[in-house]
Amino acid sequence: MKDLSLHILDIVENSIRAGATLIEITVSELTVKNQLVIEIKDNGKGMPAAMCQSVTSPFVTTRSTRKVGLGLPLLAHRCELCEGQLHITSEEGKGTMVTAQMCYSHIDRTPLGDIGSTMMTLIMGHPEIQYIYTYIYERKEKQVNSFQMNTNKIKEILGDVEIQKMEILLWLKDYINENMILACEKIN
Repeated sequence: MKDLSLHILDIVENSIRAGATLIEITVSELTVKNQLVIEIKDNGKGMPAAMCQSVTSPFVTTRSTRKVGLGLPLLAHRCELCEGQLHITSEEGKGTMVTAQMCYSHIDRTPLGDIGSTMMTLIMGHPEIQYIYTYIYERKEKQVNSFQMNTNKIKEILGDVEIQKMEILLWLKDYINENMILACEKIN
């Protein structure tokens, strides 16, 4: 995959297929620790322990339309290439958490990509789900900025206007991308 936002899209689609109604996505650029951490937590049906341990194999998938699943194996490989790891915890009936950690400055680290477009795509396809996107940027020790977007709060503000209207989606995309840039610029 060309950028990490596409991995996020893939994992969130897995969460949606698992019946999640709440999906929390956190991207942390921790430059002091030289780490990039992506966490995706859902309240879906979860996985049995045996499946959780084998889900990074390309030949393990819950889909019936094809016998391979490459999303998590590719992300696990990307993490390992960048001196990091992919960790998956899950509890049946409670949900799953996927944590991808990699060396921030590693030459092979894939760019984060267009998170705004990823979130726009998710909201457009599944507006009924509550998405909470949090971005954390740490440039210097004890200097951390963050930004959070919660679709339920936005829906409250919109009232009768549907969140999946194109004008709203385009605004959300720009809102997310601009606030991520602002979080970085406030420190510099």
